[in-house]
Amino acid sequence: MSSDLARVHRLEYPLPVHYACYAVWGAAYAVTGVRQLVGLPIPLAVVANLPLPVAMNCLNAAVDVRTDAETADKRGSAAAVQRLGVRRVVWWAAIEMAGSLALAVVVSVWLGRWLVALSVALIIALHVLYNVEPVRLKRRGLANPLTLGIAFGFLPCLVSYYAVDAHVTMPLLLIFAGLGATVAGRALWWMVPDRAGDAATGMTTLAVRYGARRTVIASCVLVAIGPVLLGWGLWLRYPPIWAGAGIVAGCVFLVGQYVVLPGISDRKLPSSVRLRRRNMTPMMLANVFLAALPMLAR
Repeated sequence: MSSDLARVHRLEYPLPVHYACYAVWGAAYAVTGVRQLVGLPIPLAVVANLPLPVAMNCLNAAVDVRTDAETADKRGSAAAVQRLGVRRVVWWAAIEMAGSLALAVVVSVWLGRWLVALSVALIIALHVLYNVEPVRLKRRGLANPLTLGIAFGFLPCLVSYYAVDAHVTMPLLLIFAGLGATVAGRALWWMVPDRAGDAATGMTTLAVRYGARRTVIASCVLVAIGPVLLGWGLWLRYPPIWAGAGIVAGCVFLVGQYVVLPGISDRKLPSSVRLRRRNMTPMMLANVFLAALPMLAR
């Protein structure tokens, strides 16, 4: 059962490190030192962030069980959902989301800043709208990756940031938007390996509508926006050397997208397992560096 739960929550390497970075980014750019990160209620806000991406994965696995069964790299996830039971998996996701919201409410009451709880509530709403009919943002073109970029990248930054400071400056909004854009671009990238299964079950993602190669190109364009916004915000907030380092780290995401482009076609789709194992490690290290950058810059 434990392996099935890990599979439906998508806890394969290196994804848990990415989830941890999403949870802590906002607080990392708000505090003035590492010690401040461990002072309550900041850890509570970070912990409130942590279950949200895995709960989203759990809900998506339950809703997409038929589509995943048609996708070679996701048949294991579909089988895990069937062994656990779709209803149980949905309840698991709901309990995790409710736990996150409860923690966020505690932080909001503690600090008198309801933007923490509001940001978590917006994330949960986007996760539900992404997966549930009649809205089902997953099948609504560009709304698919943009929803994931906002819910996995931008809003979690605000959740942990608001636990430190009630006011977000323009440079920080640019940084958070840049981080969200890179997440959105990677979400678009991940549609490509799933194209065959999505097409077989009528899930009209951008990869199904426009083909694998065009989708990867669009992903590169979307990810390229990330370093621009990120670098702009870092330049306004930190010394130039650190802004440059942040831009380089942001470009790692773009390189990861581009290297898979040659040879891709609708008949020759990349393996999501291979991409995750080979291409995601540099992106993971870039995410960790971007979390550590404000501490190093100070």
